[in-house]
Amino acid sequence: MAKYKMHMLVCGGTGCRASASDMLYENLKKEVQDNNLEDDVQVVTTGCFGFCEKGPIVKVIPDNTFYVSVEPDDAKDIVAEHAIKGRSVKRLLYTDPAKKEQIPDSKHMGFYKKQIRIALRNCGLIDPENIEEYLAADGYEALGKVLAEMKPEEAIQEVIDSGLRGRGGGGFPTGIKWQIASKVDGAQKYVVCNADEGDPGAFMDRSILEGDPHSVLESMAINGYCIGATKGLIYIRAEYPLAIKRLKIAIKQAREFGLLGKDILGSGFDFDVEIRYGAGAFVCGEETALIHSMEGDRGEPTFKPPFPAQSGYLGMPTNVNNVESYANIPVIFNKGAKWFASIGTEKSKGTKVFALAGKINNVGLIEVPMGITLREVIYEIGGGIKDGKKFKAVQTGGPSGGCLTEKHLDTPIDFDNLIAAGSMMGSGGMIVMDEDDCMVSVAKFYLDFTVEESCGKCSPCRVGNKRLYEQLELITQGKAKKEDLDKLRNLSNVIRDTSLCGLGQTSPNPVLSTMDNFHEEYLAHVTDKQCPSGVCKDLIRYEVIAENCVGCTACARNCPVNCISGERKQVHEIDQALCIKCGACLEKCKFNAIAVI
Repeated sequence: MAKYKMHMLVCGGTGCRASASDMLYENLKKEVQDNNLEDDVQVVTTGCFGFCEKGPIVKVIPDNTFYVSVEPDDAKDIVAEHAIKGRSVKRLLYTDPAKKEQIPDSKHMGFYKKQIRIALRNCGLIDPENIEEYLAADGYEALGKVLAEMKPEEAIQEVIDSGLRGRGGGGFPTGIKWQIASKVDGAQKYVVCNADEGDPGAFMDRSILEGDPHSVLESMAINGYCIGATKGLIYIRAEYPLAIKRLKIAIKQAREFGLLGKDILGSGFDFDVEIRYGAGAFVCGEETALIHSMEGDRGEPTFKPPFPAQSGYLGMPTNVNNVESYANIPVIFNKGAKWFASIGTEKSKGTKVFALAGKINNVGLIEVPMGITLREVIYEIGGGIKDGKKFKAVQTGGPSGGCLTEKHLDTPIDFDNLIAAGSMMGSGGMIVMDEDDCMVSVAKFYLDFTVEESCGKCSPCRVGNKRLYEQLELITQGKAKKEDLDKLRNLSNVIRDTSLCGLGQTSPNPVLSTMDNFHEEYLAHVTDKQCPSGVCKDLIRYEVIAENCVGCTACARNCPVNCISGERKQVHEIDQALCIKCGACLEKCKFNAIAVI
């Protein structure tokens, strides 16, 4: 890379590719060629930069200029102005909405200021399809160090000393997990990477695999050496075609470079990796269900013990970690366990990757040190709530987590604090809600997902969650009574205490947390038969405000069921019996003459 005077890094993650970043890449290359700049300017497709709200993104090195919302047709200006004339294209620079000023350098953007990128260290910086770029970024140095200088037990102790805990949601100490697997005898041992990312709104693991697949392969090899395994399996959902493509390329390249396969780096250690595909079942994120799926059986969990470390894939000792957990491993060996442990809190070391989404200005992928507060994430990194609305809640941990409120905004984010607050870390989903969201409907949304994804093996989850969802549906329809709230809580507790696996045990969390933090909303639904947020269709009605209505007929002309009557320049009227509450009248009225009651 050193021979080039300029590098144009184009985001090649799934999000930006959906906005034609692949076409942008081709256009940039063509402009570079047309202007005879091939020897000076290199155009590179990278992984996700994280700032998904403003994609597609182009970053120019060495001046670190950061272009946002770039379209394929902008390639001509970028090459003409930046590459040839040496000046930035002002209209493509990021404008800080609060300061109303352009910020050319990503390091000075609020979105990146408080981030510490460890798991995401190479995403957006290297070509994920070129092993030489990974090698140039200290790639496979950790594997070489472990094989040449450390015994398996010494390497395991390094991971233990780092304090790394599983990033898939459980938070179990990674080093201890490796240590347990290393002490179990088996004719064949397996290392498994859980890349089955199923939380709504979560895309952490996918982005790592798309942007830095070699980091996972290197870590799996280290894991194999530590526990005595020679075979690795990556379980990934088939809905991730780009991640799968780049994994296949990375595996092929690693084999060609002697970093996978027989006698790795002349150490006598053999290790290779294969890919296994999942059909997108959320329950297969649970390690025993995942293993059964890889074996060709139904993806159903089994009671533990025995744990996978004792009897896992094909009945053999198996260690399972998720993508983000593995992505941290090379850095721990390259920079030392002490360095890694210096980041974060006493019981939660290092950083955590979150998929920040919802009613927030800066939607994207972030990596922050453990111990940062929700307030810092939402208002500094996330840029606050969209359209100046009031913050209402944040859902952490996906369908298994809970909804936290304004009183929790100064809670330091780590495994234990989130659980104490009634939520959980989960794999890293973080969805922000504003004043327009109905928390009863939010709980129903997540429970609907859980009901759909339940494997059906145990009755508390299979039957209990269905009954729980039906109860919530009655509440949102205004058909429930106040005493039904006690039934809702009792059933939630029973499901939590008696379900077989983590899916069922955590499925009532959205219900319990919203009941605890937004009890008045539940009461409004069951006693007043009203939805304070105006979301539950059965509990709202649209009415014409007579003094504001000018009789323009816009509402009537756009009503899909013709339930609005009235002559031109006369006050209109809505037939409540025919109204389907679609909101078309409210959307089209320009005189604030429609009210939601």
